Amino acid sequence: MVIRQCNFSLTNGKISVIIYVIETNLIKEEIKLRRIAVCPGSFDPVTLGHLDIITRASRLFDKVIVLISRNAGKSQPSFTATERMIMIESVTRGLDNVVIDILDGLLADYVKNVGAIAIVKGLRAVSDFEYEFQMALANKKLYSGAETVFLTTTAENMYLSSSVVKQIAYFGGDISHFVPETILDDIQRRLIK
Repeated sequence: MVIRQCNFSLTNGKISVIIYVIETNLIKEEIKLRRIAVCPGSFDPVTLGHLDIITRASRLFDKVIVLISRNAGKSQPSFTATERMIMIESVTRGLDNVVIDILDGLLADYVKNVGAIAIVKGLRAVSDFEYEFQMALANKKLYSGAETVFLTTTAENMYLSSSVVKQIAYFGGDISHFVPETILDDIQRRLIK
């Protein structure tokens, strides 16, 4: 602790001491940097696998931005970016440090602009790693101020992807084990053939 000012006064025979101090712990709390992570993806639609990664990231970081981004390598999305945003807001409602945003641009630029320190990516299998590792290196080259953090999926979600959900739903299969219950009807209405 650092003493900035000390005043003494005598009133009715009693000495009063007023000490103004700055607690170093309070200063650290005020200027503490928030650990912000960006969790990008197309989320078309959001699955239980996505929700698992988002939830786990929310325990590791002070703020997690779920970033709905366009993947130039994927076909036309089944849901608009706004619809995906509404679905993700619905399923992350209980996660107070999670916010959702939409991006149509470079991830590295977005990460830099929001002051994030990490990009969180979920890995299902070794096949995911090659692509995600390549993207991590490219993002690091574009913006060195953030690290890519890989979270491995749980065993029950290893095979799960938005593409699998869309394929099953298209042919009328039961997708209730793959997507959050709160958005199941919305997804089925859109995807069932």
